[in-house]
Amino acid sequence: MSYLDLSEFLSALDKAGELKRIPFEVDPHLEITEFADRAVKSGGPALLFEKPKGSSIPLAINLFSSDRRMEIALGVNSLDEIADRITEYLGMKMPTGLMGKLKMLPKLAEMGNFFPKEVSSGPCKEVIQKDNFSLDDFPILHCWPQDGGRYITLPLVFSKNPTTGKRNCGMYRMQVYDSKTTGMHWQLHKQGADHYRQLLKEGKQQRMPIAVAIGADPATLYSAILPLPPELDEMMIAGFLRNKPVEMVKCETVDLEVPAQAEIILEGYVELGELRTEGPFGDHTGYYSLEDDYPVFHLTAITRRKKPIYTATIVGPPPMEDYWMGKAIERIFLPLLRMQIPEIREMSMPAEGVFHNLMLVSIRKAYPGHARKVMHAIWGLGQAMFTKCIVVVDEDVDVRNHSEVAWKVLNNIDPQRDIEFVLGPIDSLDHASRLANFGSKMGIDGTKKWVSEGFTRPWPPVITMDQEIKTRVDQLWKQAGMAKG
Repeated sequence: MSYLDLSEFLSALDKAGELKRIPFEVDPHLEITEFADRAVKSGGPALLFEKPKGSSIPLAINLFSSDRRMEIALGVNSLDEIADRITEYLGMKMPTGLMGKLKMLPKLAEMGNFFPKEVSSGPCKEVIQKDNFSLDDFPILHCWPQDGGRYITLPLVFSKNPTTGKRNCGMYRMQVYDSKTTGMHWQLHKQGADHYRQLLKEGKQQRMPIAVAIGADPATLYSAILPLPPELDEMMIAGFLRNKPVEMVKCETVDLEVPAQAEIILEGYVELGELRTEGPFGDHTGYYSLEDDYPVFHLTAITRRKKPIYTATIVGPPPMEDYWMGKAIERIFLPLLRMQIPEIREMSMPAEGVFHNLMLVSIRKAYPGHARKVMHAIWGLGQAMFTKCIVVVDEDVDVRNHSEVAWKVLNNIDPQRDIEFVLGPIDSLDHASRLANFGSKMGIDGTKKWVSEGFTRPWPPVITMDQEIKTRVDQLWKQAGMAKG
């Protein structure tokens, strides 16, 4: 199932009992954050604030903050369905015989649904404001007490690669400076920042066109956070996830296309070379990211629906909504990871690791030093290069059972032998690294050690009970009237 727009998604959440409407006034200054944070941590529903203080525009939040809501968002009963589709397409080979080719036609035709489709107009153009517009019309959140101001937290930021002309869509927070300008939090390693640097180096123009969509169907919205290679268009991946093309429409004042079914579009530009202090911001690490200088986004127009819905998220001490979004990435991208590193069986990124701090990986170990090979392979893959700690275990360890991982690893390692440190790129939000964007990373080999790795002592078996005894005691347990256990 796919959704045309945000309203269809909200209706699906409502029908599934996964949406709570808040009919009374709640303040976007801190109160909505506290409300939404309590809902996340108590397993509560998505929230639609119908009367955010100071705005006539409703605000939706926590749309992805559970496994079930992620499944509803992507129209599946299990996220493994998407992983299976990816595996199927990756394994496609063109058959040689005529009948084989004919059988492939439906699958090839389906692939045409992935590519974005340009349309002449759409609901995001119902109201066009080229003057007398203001960001103050929207219920933009001031999330945490020490934040530098209000932040747009769930934007789809569109730019073009100045060399190739290819579109990029990323999610970068935007601090509101006034009614017509915001910060543009392009971290060093992000594609938007790369486009900016290319233009700055060329020196051929003064302004970089930018468009920002707020509120879209869930697959389109989700595509902006996916760790994709630069050559892949996020709107094509959104088309894959929803199995329907994303309709794109040209902006009014900049040469960019945006999702036609979006709720709100901010059009404008970044002045090359202009920087302004951005932050602090209560970030997904659970700490405030500190002040720094970032480019400034200037609005030239706002287009929107007649009755738009503003979407937001909050990040902070885990687990928060971004945890479930990240867990979905785990499931969806595992087939791609296995393509690059086939020996990987399973992976998990615990909430406490806030994605880039800890990755647990199980492998089918085949030769001495195999665990270390896997560590370095992961550090060589795109945004996985930021992973601060990688723990590798044998394939019989359930990496989703974090208690089992801790037990096995802490028993299996000789720290001096099995822990290694490397230097390299570090996530910009890592406040502990020795330098911004550069520091050390750690790999832990928690696998069973072999003689060929220099371990000559006997490796003891794990304690387990005989299955025959377990079955017998099951009967005795019931006979004794014991609680289920």
